[in-house]
Amino acid sequence: MKSAYELALERLEAQGIDRPDSDSMTDAERAEIADIRSRAEAKMAQLEISYQQTLKQSVDPVARRQEEQEYLAERRRIEEQRDAQIARVRGD
Repeated sequence: MKSAYELALERLEAQGIDRPDSDSMTDAERAEIADIRSRAEAKMAQLEISYQQTLKQSVDPVARRQEEQEYLAERRRIEEQRDAQIARVRGD
């Protein structure tokens, strides 16, 4: 019995799409990408905690909106930095 992954690969080949290269990344590259993701998640968790604490202290709606915008901008920056580092490791 074939796995869902094998069946999906066969469908891709039937459509003329090549199979992905299974040896495209080394174990070291995979470990580095996992480390990058882990560090980014930690930064986002720290940012989330800080943001929640700030919201608890703020009662002014204008200040809360400003804090939210800053939070979202910082979160996007962390995500973009993570994606750029992963692309660098992959050689994109």
